Amino acid sequence: MATDKWNATALPDLTGRTAVVTGANSGIGLKAAEALARAGAHVVFAVRDPERGRAAAATVHGSTEVRRLDLADLSSVREFAADWQGELHLLLNNAGVMMLPEQRTRDGFEMQFGTNHLGHFALTNLLLPHIADRVVTVSSGLHRGGTGVIDFADLNRTANYSPTGAYAQSKLANLLFTLELQRRLTEAGSPVRATAAHPGYAATNLQSHAASPLSRLFMKFGNRFMAQDDKAGALPTLYAATQDLPGASYVGPDGFQEMRGAPTLVGRSAAASDPEAAKRLWTVSEELTGTQFPLETAVRG
Repeated sequence: MATDKWNATALPDLTGRTAVVTGANSGIGLKAAEALARAGAHVVFAVRDPERGRAAAATVHGSTEVRRLDLADLSSVREFAADWQGELHLLLNNAGVMMLPEQRTRDGFEMQFGTNHLGHFALTNLLLPHIADRVVTVSSGLHRGGTGVIDFADLNRTANYSPTGAYAQSKLANLLFTLELQRRLTEAGSPVRATAAHPGYAATNLQSHAASPLSRLFMKFGNRFMAQDDKAGALPTLYAATQDLPGASYVGPDGFQEMRGAPTLVGRSAAASDPEAAKRLWTVSEELTGTQFPLETAVRG
């Protein structure tokens, strides 16, 4: 039956373009990398484990390469960015960890906030002088969860750690990062656009690392009976990366409660739309990572 729903066959010709996909060795990252390579892009698998990355890249038809990147280690982020040469058209901030037991990154940050937000924050700022088109950051519908706001007094969640609350805060941070990044890009007169996406409920291996056995059991059931597959889960990311959308757009599935379906523009919480919180988070993130927005503000006539 014919359908007018957007899918990966509608991707434009990406020949001559380069894309970096963090966490491209599995899940929606791999499916996004496959689709981009099939459309003609040269896709860089930015992965913590190069051996797994090479095994994944070997399954993809098209131009690929694998580079090591550990988002939980800022020295690895800096090394990845320092080695980059030439133009980069698409940066897909896709990698993430979800609902982990309490852990710390190599730099001492709470693992989910440090990996999902701070690692990508630093990577984006360090690569931004090379980026020509789009920065897409993968968030989640769960950005509405937890306390629903950024706990600036305890970003590392040391007082009352909750795997779900820490994950929700990191995903809210992804949306605030996108909001403030776009504001800064616009102010600098840059043509680069920052967008965000969420996959809905997609069956991937991400859920298997949840701290709670009950959560893992529920997610296993959900993956089997409720979720869409990872190929469908990658569509919002691909849509946000390649379609003519306003800066700071947020893309998710169009189905019931945004759990599954074709990609479309979706809403976000009031906290995720707060420009003052976005600016405050940016300032704190600069201090924590030692990275800054690298573009100068455009001179207005």
